[in-house]
Amino acid sequence: MDRRDFVRLGVAAGTAAGVAKVAGAAGGSAGAAILDAGALEQQAQMQAGKLTSKSLVQQYLARIAAIDKAGPAINAVIELNPDALQIAEAMDRERKAGKVRGPLHGIPVLIKDNIATADKMSTSAGSLALAGVRASKDAFIAQKLRDAGAVIIGKTNLSEWANMRSTHSVSGWSGRGGQTRNPYALDRNTSGSSSGSGAAMAAGLATLAIGTETDGSIVSPSSTCGIVGIKPTLGLVSRSGIIPIAHSQDTAGPMTRSVADAALLLTAISGADASDTATADSRGKAGDYAKALRKDGLQGKRLGVARNFFGSSTAVDALIEKELAVLKAQGAILVDVQLPNTDKYGNSELEVLLGEFRPDLEAWLSGYAAHAPVKTMADVIAFNGKNAERELRHFGQEHLVAAQAKPGLEDKAYREALANNHRYAREEGIDKIMREEKLDALVAPTGGVAWLIDYINGDHYGGSFSSPAAVAGYPHVTVPAGYVHGLPVGISFVGGAWSEATLIAMAYAYEQATLRRRAPTFPASVNVKA
Repeated sequence: MDRRDFVRLGVAAGTAAGVAKVAGAAGGSAGAAILDAGALEQQAQMQAGKLTSKSLVQQYLARIAAIDKAGPAINAVIELNPDALQIAEAMDRERKAGKVRGPLHGIPVLIKDNIATADKMSTSAGSLALAGVRASKDAFIAQKLRDAGAVIIGKTNLSEWANMRSTHSVSGWSGRGGQTRNPYALDRNTSGSSSGSGAAMAAGLATLAIGTETDGSIVSPSSTCGIVGIKPTLGLVSRSGIIPIAHSQDTAGPMTRSVADAALLLTAISGADASDTATADSRGKAGDYAKALRKDGLQGKRLGVARNFFGSSTAVDALIEKELAVLKAQGAILVDVQLPNTDKYGNSELEVLLGEFRPDLEAWLSGYAAHAPVKTMADVIAFNGKNAERELRHFGQEHLVAAQAKPGLEDKAYREALANNHRYAREEGIDKIMREEKLDALVAPTGGVAWLIDYINGDHYGGSFSSPAAVAGYPHVTVPAGYVHGLPVGISFVGGAWSEATLIAMAYAYEQATLRRRAPTFPASVNVKA
């Protein structure tokens, strides 16, 4: 979709002067307070008759037109839903008739472009091979959002194929969507692969967003874009209809500007799905996560400070050390620990991801996009080769080629790697240290600050705490902890399986005690001039 389409859909929100006003408001003016507010605040305004879902959607569309595709052009949204205003009007009619579905009724949400929607939008994972391909049915979580009354206003850009295409990738870039930029410094990366969801939330382009993660793709862009991200326990949120990498680690989760919004969104999208057998374990465990929003959520909690995930940046370490003092002041008991065996699943994790990628992707293509021009991973590889000028101009497709060569899910090497991962990430990793030290959670820096976009050298991460929870399939919550040279840094809370409520309580208590997040001002760069 080109810029003219965005502007056309945003015109209903006002004149060009009105759009310009919204653009300025993204930096924090009072005129855009409702757009930067949370779901409950917006819901209260609608209940009071001071706001409608339609007007809220119109205002976000105007902000997208002004900020995302015009200056500063962060390029977070890959496609808008042409039916968004009609859906919002339907939600307004329901409200007027006395039917309110819940806290997300009429609330605008953006979802990542690897989540199937049976509407007029594409589901492409950022690949030109799937551009224009419409899914035959909704992903389970897309239907859950609709059932909750949320208005899906568009889809967000991502690192193509959820960053599982190249060993030399640049996060936030896709052949279909181009490069997403960090709202806190436009020359810097958003991290990946839920790049657009992170940037969109930071810039206030919707109330809520959904990302997906295999390892780091929710928590890393959340940290580098200064927002809250929740990677749930594997099986709490259905993956049905989400373009996959690997069923052993894939999950969707909330990306929002507050812990409260993340809790509301997680409640709406969680639950058992007959089409995703992993969700059977969530029965009796999923709940109303808004009940966990307690300011005393850190009181008496025993937290293991994972010291082997410090050391990548002295500036980040210094910032997090100050935040540890906040945790202690809020009643937490801090214990320095070394998370064990983290060096024993690096190579085997990749073995599992590559082993599952081809069969999982081909199953999705068959079930949700049978009419697509590509049917197999081999087809995708061939498409990229034929369209190299557009698809391979920045980096290659080494991971696709490696995944194509893997023998399948019955392969002995794959099964041994999966067993190894679970052993050392779960029972001899997170479970072991939490049991031995009687911990309620682990804490550490989520990762480093955003790096410069670099098509020559590719991504250069500055440390990450994502892999233990990702490989184990355990929950991970990141919350804004402050800034280094104007760039956001997150603090992470990681727990055992199904501990989302406990982690949300801790994250909320920390957030409310600090309120570290501040809106971006879209500087071209934060580099110090010589």
